[in-house]
Amino acid sequence: MELIKIPFNELIAKLQEKSNKSEEELNSLITQKVSQLSGLISKEGAAHIVANELGIKLIENSGKVKDIYSGMRNVEFVAKITQVFEAKEFNRSDNSVGKVGSFLCGDETGIIRVVCWGSHADVLKQLSEGSIVKIVGGFVKENDRGFKEVHMNERSRIIVNPPVTTDFDVKKTQKALRKSIKDLVETDENVEIFGTIVQVFDPRFFEVCPTCNFKVKEVDGRWVCEKHQEVAPQFNYVVNIFLDDGTENIRVVLFTNQAERLLSKTKEEFVTYRLSPEKFEDVKTALLGEQYRFVGRIKKNIFFDRLEFVAQLVFKADPQEEIERLSATVQQP
Repeated sequence: MELIKIPFNELIAKLQEKSNKSEEELNSLITQKVSQLSGLISKEGAAHIVANELGIKLIENSGKVKDIYSGMRNVEFVAKITQVFEAKEFNRSDNSVGKVGSFLCGDETGIIRVVCWGSHADVLKQLSEGSIVKIVGGFVKENDRGFKEVHMNERSRIIVNPPVTTDFDVKKTQKALRKSIKDLVETDENVEIFGTIVQVFDPRFFEVCPTCNFKVKEVDGRWVCEKHQEVAPQFNYVVNIFLDDGTENIRVVLFTNQAERLLSKTKEEFVTYRLSPEKFEDVKTALLGEQYRFVGRIKKNIFFDRLEFVAQLVFKADPQEEIERLSATVQQP
């Protein structure tokens, strides 16, 4: 079972609210716990232990989007539709045809994507912006852009226009905050960085199930998905670069979709680098010295004891736009 992932800043906020301890006291307790376990546990893991020792329940079934975290099962909530995406068909390894679609929905605490597999994708025809839905029995995972998604399986239900006692406004998405690399901290989310690519690493490929996109395992020469059994795997990939903005540099991690956007390559083009890695050399050379903007979040690489930036959006920098931004900053009193 997947670990439920709560961002560290939210863990601290929950602990503060329920323990009446200061942020400094809580960070001290967490640091002590990490030290006691010889550094073999993350700060997030230590925070969970501290919460347990204080008798605090971190995971709540509030029915609000803000309390939905990657790794949760059987989530249930009511939300308002903000956008519906068209369902698409795909071919399975047994030559049968599957279907998947999605929609965005939210409440006053946040917005989340709901991914509909199989017969659930047919419900999309009943949905439009402003519709109210009740999600029952969904499971939550993090996509390759680092965003949480609720996935619907055969045991899940989507109830359209359920009886609700009150209406609610959907929380507006906040614009990403631009920060210098030197000012980034471990708790940063929805931040934007700008800089020059100074190093590019070869892509790493990993096998995934073509239906649910989860990693698959090789068992006796066969690729096996925990949910869909034996499959003919597809490939996802990750590309790492170093970005320098003049204040510092940082490793930027780009998973499948973002890697494709960075290189302006299709999935078919990208997969050719797996068997012919030498073809990627020209791509690396072309990227060096180019300027980009990335929106995403910070994560701590415990193994290397460093901060890394997980890209969720990728933009080729516009020099004129950056000059205007810099001019506006200089002119501010």
